[in-house]
Amino acid sequence: MATKKIAFVTHPQEAHWVGDGFRVHNFIPAIPGLSMQEMDPFILLDYNAKRMVAPSETPGGVGVHPHRGFETVTIAYEGEVEHHDSAKHGGVIRRGDVQWMTAASGILHKEYHAKEWAKKGGLFQMVQLWTNLPAHDKMSAPKYQSIPNDTMGKHILPDHAGLVEVIAGEYQGTAGPARTHSPIALMNAKLNEGG
Repeated sequence: MATKKIAFVTHPQEAHWVGDGFRVHNFIPAIPGLSMQEMDPFILLDYNAKRMVAPSETPGGVGVHPHRGFETVTIAYEGEVEHHDSAKHGGVIRRGDVQWMTAASGILHKEYHAKEWAKKGGLFQMVQLWTNLPAHDKMSAPKYQSIPNDTMGKHILPDHAGLVEVIAGEYQGTAGPARTHSPIALMNAKLNEGG
């Protein structure tokens, strides 16, 4: 088996608020000495650590803002996120689901805690990855992929070690449903203790 060199190990930056609903730590681009070209196609990785959200009739989130030339990939580990954009895409990302939004030539977008979920509140945890689009795809039409958890490839690890949910790319013959512009392998590894 070929060995790979670990390029870096990073730690989260101080948490900051995106709107009034997402308290995130940046992991990318805050890597000292690493250029954006070395990270391409990855632009940004924000992690909203697990936290309790109090019930509210007014969902927290971030209002209308522009995206262009890249994709946002949102994984909801806990809680629910509701989103809408100017290309008439939208929906609710529930626990375990993924939203893969290709902004391409440009859209206006907003995202909030899902209205019904916000009324009850609860545990909230998510991650958002931004991926750059190749130059020839930057001005294509915006599109959206809703990837419910039950459509992801599931690879059971041997010896009861756990499972790998494949969102994009492939892991040991198990493929994920996301259609990508760059070769990307994106997955969740859910390991059992000792796995």
